[in-house]
Amino acid sequence: MIITTTFVGRLMLQRSLSRPLPSATTSTLQEIASNCPKVAKVVLKKGKTQLFRDGSPMVYSGAVDRILGRPPPKTGDAVLVADGTQKPIGWGFYNSASMFCVRLMQLEEEASKDPSCAMNVEKLLETRICAAIELRKNLGLPSAHTNAYRLVNSEGDRLSGLIVDVFGDLAVIASSAAWVERYKQHIKACISRSIKINHINWRPSIEILKEEGLNVSDLTEEGGLSSSPERVKVLENGISYLISLDGQKTGFYADQRENRQFLSTISEGQEILDICCYTGGFALNAAKGGALNVTGVDTSVPALELANKNVILNDMDHGRISFLRQDATEFMKDALYKEDSWDIVILDPPKLAPRKKVLQSASGMYRNLNSLAMRLTKKNGLLMTCSCSGAMTQSGMFLRVLQGAASMAGRKITVLRQAGAACDHPIDPSYPEGAYLSNILLRVQ
Repeated sequence: MIITTTFVGRLMLQRSLSRPLPSATTSTLQEIASNCPKVAKVVLKKGKTQLFRDGSPMVYSGAVDRILGRPPPKTGDAVLVADGTQKPIGWGFYNSASMFCVRLMQLEEEASKDPSCAMNVEKLLETRICAAIELRKNLGLPSAHTNAYRLVNSEGDRLSGLIVDVFGDLAVIASSAAWVERYKQHIKACISRSIKINHINWRPSIEILKEEGLNVSDLTEEGGLSSSPERVKVLENGISYLISLDGQKTGFYADQRENRQFLSTISEGQEILDICCYTGGFALNAAKGGALNVTGVDTSVPALELANKNVILNDMDHGRISFLRQDATEFMKDALYKEDSWDIVILDPPKLAPRKKVLQSASGMYRNLNSLAMRLTKKNGLLMTCSCSGAMTQSGMFLRVLQGAASMAGRKITVLRQAGAACDHPIDPSYPEGAYLSNILLRVQ
């Protein structure tokens, strides 16, 4: 059962007319629990409460003692989360199938300070999305130089399972939680009211939503407001890009924006190799920064088509920047055979460790790729190497893997810079699983 603003308002009015106001020690959520017995309650096991009071947004099924409510809650329902004495500590969205039994949205103390959002999905969405917009404005986004950025970053913006990327007048909404699918229309309406856009593209994360217990045959990518264009022109760091909505993730990797800009500051007069270049983000920034020549390598024909269009779009010299379609490992082995080398090498492979259980095998792949990349880096040259695998980043193993790669290559490395995603990708420290991107700059001797 979802309690709306109207219902809560009527409930509070009836209380004020029929009996004294609640004491200062009675919380808004306790009032809801007392006056709305049909609202389900997820009761935590003894000793588990503090974890969630401290801010952890994910209530794992193993932390749950019992679920109270008749009829029992359905996936996507708003439920109260309570301690062992059945006193509410917060509320969130329930899932009967996922390992995340509840995604906590608001704690008891917050609900008492802002009762308008208590068990009110529409108001909560409006409040959190407005806060996300304000944060991006404070970060200077959008700007005259950049109109591609992340507006909502899941747990980092306290909307677990919801990602919104803005590309000019288009918003791409990526859904990875059952509650997001359930409140799709509310989310789209809130986004369209809150920012100046003409198009919305809905991108369900099919594999993750399967784990959420949803029937994926019911999930489709949808446009909104008006039909979404297949390609969109955006601006990032003063560089124009054509992006495809058929591309990976939301169509563009805004998370590397600050790392791409940094590369442009160290590229003047350098020969640069961009492995797994996708649509040319790093390569174009290197060329803009004054690189002597830039070579980009990728296996995707559509990505390379866009990369070449982006060169033309920015009036860059095709003789100074070129893209090749080839497997990364094969290209690097061929280059070693030819004794080619570069001043700066960028290695940004796709996600090799999507799950912890494959981390060991993925570590070997990262080690082999980086070893080849180090051998292609000139003495005292630079290697900017990346991992977008959350399992790798969160394990803290990446530097050890890189040291192993250096040993394989017979090279000595020094760490010059460690970075992650751009600042419009905030991370909740109580949910470190939100960190996924590693970008490390090495000197290779």
